Amino acid sequence: MTTYFWPAGLIALGCLLSACGGGGSGGGSGTAVSPPAAGATGGGNSSTAPTTPALSFNGSVALGSPTGNSIKVNVFSADQSGTVSVAYGSSPAVLMRLTERLSLKAGTPVEFTLNGLNPNERHYYQLSYQADANSAAWQGPIQPFQTARAPGSSFTFAIQGDSHPERPQQFTAELYARTLDSVAADAPDFYILMGDDFSIDTIDPSKITRALVTERYTQQRTWLHRISRSTPLFLVNGNHEQAARYLLDGTPDNVAVWAQNARNSLYSQPAPDDFYSGNTEQVPFIGLLRNHYAWTWGDALFVVLDPYWSSAVAVDNVYGNSKKDNSNMWDVTHGDAQYAWLKRVLESSKAAHKFVFAHHVMGTGRGGVELAGLWEWGGSNAKGVDEMKSQRPTWATPIHQLFVQNKVKIFFQGHDHVWVRQQLDGVVYQTLSQPADPNYALYFDEAYKSGEKHPNTGYTRVTVSPTQVRVEYVRSLLPKDETAARRQGSVVTSYTLP
Repeated sequence: MTTYFWPAGLIALGCLLSACGGGGSGGGSGTAVSPPAAGATGGGNSSTAPTTPALSFNGSVALGSPTGNSIKVNVFSADQSGTVSVAYGSSPAVLMRLTERLSLKAGTPVEFTLNGLNPNERHYYQLSYQADANSAAWQGPIQPFQTARAPGSSFTFAIQGDSHPERPQQFTAELYARTLDSVAADAPDFYILMGDDFSIDTIDPSKITRALVTERYTQQRTWLHRISRSTPLFLVNGNHEQAARYLLDGTPDNVAVWAQNARNSLYSQPAPDDFYSGNTEQVPFIGLLRNHYAWTWGDALFVVLDPYWSSAVAVDNVYGNSKKDNSNMWDVTHGDAQYAWLKRVLESSKAAHKFVFAHHVMGTGRGGVELAGLWEWGGSNAKGVDEMKSQRPTWATPIHQLFVQNKVKIFFQGHDHVWVRQQLDGVVYQTLSQPADPNYALYFDEAYKSGEKHPNTGYTRVTVSPTQVRVEYVRSLLPKDETAARRQGSVVTSYTLP
């Protein structure tokens, strides 16, 4: 029996662990109870017994922004309204704390912050949903999550490349579900999406609305809940998201504002605080972008970069036009502020392992180390002439050299829809596969002149200990494509770094 400590005393809600310990954040695995009246935060059962049976919650939960003592719980339903609350604690048998009860409106997410957690510890939570004051409450399954690891700890995180659900030729929902189920079975501390997961490029520019943009972000919730109910998500901005500065027009009604607001409201991304470092710029009609940020977890530093909100020009494709508008690649930039922040973060970190994530080198082009010597990433123009001092006079070094000087272990990127491991000056350039491509294709093979290459499909699992990092490419296959030699969840290749 799971026990809850309400502010006015102890109440046993009668949720058997066998009934509440599995399943998703929505569906029929919950338990009906009599909760406090809507709007109450404690004090025992409602004085009026419910007259309507509990209605199962069919929405989703997405965890985000974990720290040593807190985590965000984002709750969303496309078609259900009511009230929601969260009970949580360090034991699944005794959930010691209860949030306030918040009003949930269909199509609008709500966010809880679970505070007072212990660092380096497994915690548990349970969502409660009540359709109205006369209905019994539905209690969701008890789900685990992990707070920030202490130095000396070992842990696992996982990453996916571009999912592109808007491209039926490169995406199958069943295959995506199998990938995410494999990730969930690994129980990683967090999951990183490398961009182009909420692409809006296929929406007709003459018909685009805020609702259509938001739908691209809510669509992913139907798949990601398989892991996001117990594994926090970190998002990397991709070129096809079109969350980019060049689209701003001084009004709240443009694609970039709609995209970034949908992203920040539906996925609780980090803002600068005592745990996360990040972008402090306030953008009109958005506020904090939450687009580049860094944090330390165990013995590892994690850094997420974004050129799209820094460049005044389109970094890759222009929305509504497949052509690219970056004839002068020195116009594409991570910006002075982001560079200074990156330099400060890398130089001040004493972490044994340093990882950097971006959608792609410079946010465009094809290849990994093939591009690492160019423009502000490497310092040279396309003809090999060093122009760094004239083009970036306030920068100490190009970005790649900053990685080398500060012993960045791995730079992770997406964009090219293929799994490739390369190395340059001691830095591994790791390009990531798509998670749901039914073609299992080796896209853009010709762009990579060196390295170990493997085709889609799958995700990348990274295990970190104080002394080493192990990277594994985990295969995903449709049942019809499995063979004795090719199995779902098998490791395609792996490598270990000290």
